[in-house]
Amino acid sequence: MNLRSHAGLGLLAAAFASAALASPASADAPVIVPLQGLEPVLPMDAPSVATGVPTPIPGAPTGFHQGTGGLPDATLPRIPLDSTLSETDIAAPLPEVLRDSEPGTAALTSPRSAMKAVTPGATVGNPVHAPQGDNLGLPELGVPQVGVLTPALNGALDPQLGLAPS
Repeated sequence: MNLRSHAGLGLLAAAFASAALASPASADAPVIVPLQGLEPVLPMDAPSVATGVPTPIPGAPTGFHQGTGGLPDATLPRIPLDSTLSETDIAAPLPEVLRDSEPGTAALTSPRSAMKAVTPGATVGNPVHAPQGDNLGLPELGVPQVGVLTPALNGALDPQLGLAPS
């Protein structure tokens, strides 16, 4: 191996190391949607779509705190998820309506944006109530109070629609 191949191997190792050390929330799989098969059917060039698949990062479950009767309030806790929606670019060439006109390309771009979500959860109240004076001081059974904790999604998208010259 010569010096040039050693340098290339070193750059490749550095690239792999930086990819391994990158935060998982920013590591998304790039996706280019193949739409070239539509060109024989469409009267114009096929649009292009480039985006990425976000990688959700689960957090610690919430809601495992002590309830009033000795059982936890949340039987099925909500789990937070953090992710980053990747940049999305959609470009579609506009058809030529008038002869010798160049209408350009319609472009829709959405930049990277942080998203936070929480999975649904469930609560079951304590079916055992405090002991009363009657019933020999034994705790009484009651109807448990069941509830559903709703999911949530927080984030902001900022898409931009424009016309680019061809």
